[in-house]
Amino acid sequence: MKDQPSQEVADALFNQSLEKGLAVLRAFDARRRTMTLAEVAEATAITKSSAQRMIYTLEALGYVKKHATTRRYQLTPKVMEIGYNYLEADTLVDVANPFLAELATTTGETTNMTEPYETQMVYVARFVGHQFIPIHMPIGSRIPMYCTGSGRAYLSTLAPADARVLLQSAPLTARTPHTRTNVDDIMAQLATVRERGYACNNEELFLGDMTIAAPIVSNQGAAVAAVHVVTPTSRWTMEEVEKKIGPLVLECARSISNSIRTLT
Repeated sequence: MKDQPSQEVADALFNQSLEKGLAVLRAFDARRRTMTLAEVAEATAITKSSAQRMIYTLEALGYVKKHATTRRYQLTPKVMEIGYNYLEADTLVDVANPFLAELATTTGETTNMTEPYETQMVYVARFVGHQFIPIHMPIGSRIPMYCTGSGRAYLSTLAPADARVLLQSAPLTARTPHTRTNVDDIMAQLATVRERGYACNNEELFLGDMTIAAPIVSNQGAAVAAVHVVTPTSRWTMEEVEKKIGPLVLECARSISNSIRTLT
């Protein structure tokens, strides 16, 4: 086996220009839909001359454009190629889709799959049920681990010490009056999740929104994603969700886990 590169070599290989370019792309969001060069520089903490070089290059490549009237910069749909390429290359999504579609059909409710990133879960698959749900979470949306069913399902598979470290590194803010923000309280919830195999969220992220989730586990025994079903309080009670949908979510997660194990 080849020796790993030293820290000095690794740092020498690090491309700061690429880092700045990605930072510019990530700076555009719901709060900053359009920006001037000065605003780009401020949002990314780089100099105005660096911002100008980054914007010029990204514009030439087709990832940003300047509005003809306001002269402000904004992202173009080409940016979505990067995320779409990830989904195209993600074998887990291909394997999971049939199971997720079946779960959505069986329950009549919207079914999702999320993957972990730092202290968040990212939506990578979604099958909308035939009944209306008030919350729209498109592919690529991120939700915190600490107050969501899918996040707790993932955290429950980690060693308790590792789960605690993740919880302590995240801002635990009260998203609704029902949100649990105490680490010890959440850790107690994770112990319950380990026993029963699924996790719940009862209006902790959005009012009127409940979810039930189960982890997807790889051949190495590590959680790689989570399945969750959205169950609005207008149609369900948590007791009904656990009794009727809980077993279906568990079976879906197990089926996906078993399927990906045959590929590794």
